[in-house]
Amino acid sequence: MAGIESFPNGDLLTSDAQYFDYSSAANPIQQGIIPPVPYRTFSPAFFDGGPTRVQPLDVSEELGIVGPATSPALCANFIRIVRGSVMTSAEATSQVFFVFRGNGRTDACGETIHWSQGDYLVLPAHGHALHHSDGEAGLYWVHDAPLLRYLGAAPTVARFKPTFYQHGKAQQKLNEIATDPRTANANRVSVLLANRNFPSTRTITHTMWTMFGLLPKDAVQYPHRHESVALDFVIDCKPGCYTMIGTELDESGMIKNGRREDWAPGASFITPPGYWHSHHNESGEDAHVLPIQDAGLHTYLRTLEIMFSHPGHDRTAHISQTP
Repeated sequence: MAGIESFPNGDLLTSDAQYFDYSSAANPIQQGIIPPVPYRTFSPAFFDGGPTRVQPLDVSEELGIVGPATSPALCANFIRIVRGSVMTSAEATSQVFFVFRGNGRTDACGETIHWSQGDYLVLPAHGHALHHSDGEAGLYWVHDAPLLRYLGAAPTVARFKPTFYQHGKAQQKLNEIATDPRTANANRVSVLLANRNFPSTRTITHTMWTMFGLLPKDAVQYPHRHESVALDFVIDCKPGCYTMIGTELDESGMIKNGRREDWAPGASFITPPGYWHSHHNESGEDAHVLPIQDAGLHTYLRTLEIMFSHPGHDRTAHISQTP
């Protein structure tokens, strides 16, 4: 039998090759080889003062990856504009901008888009953008550049055109859902923003999912979980709204030994993949939340695995794939 030394390509092709026992390599998080996605909350104080600037919500050091990144696939950012302009650019296939406050315009992809509070602007590859406001404005910006850095890829093809979602139309659809007896009592009362170019995933881009969600007053939205990372942004709320996050459910179908994340308008927090999370509103007024996830990609790969707990709805089977 020929020895390795007789391999015609020598060390050139073999020097990087490694061989591991399955049990030592199949679960790198459990083995401590790759860090898990961390919990993290980002303060909304950014929007209340200071000059025009962009702040990445960066946890790349904890993830052990090249940053900035807020999850392995996505990077979220706060943008503040004070009577002027700011340029944004990312080597990404998809960029979602949500107008948290103020009004202004964006010049991108040969278009000028005028926006106001509650609107959404979605840009494809080659999405350099110049944002301007004559007053004070705050934007929440999420893109998928971390995913492309990991893949060693560049965005060469625009999979969709720049797309604008008006707050009024999204709110109208949410009101219809909230007042329809068939949907008003669902686990999530929300609007999924979609693009007609992605009919099979029904997501805002081919990699990203964006949800405009209502948390009604005095409501509990029972635990659910999915394999995508959720970057949650609080649009509006009064004190008394919060999310519980944890890895286990108790016998009643609620989260066991959970972590509480209190909401504040403009705050953002990370919900790690596979963790149960429930939303609670004890404020006496309706609240709204904006989760942006890499769920477009997971839906296409058939790996989202979204599950729901239904305490009090079905005592014989608390967990299902039905919202």
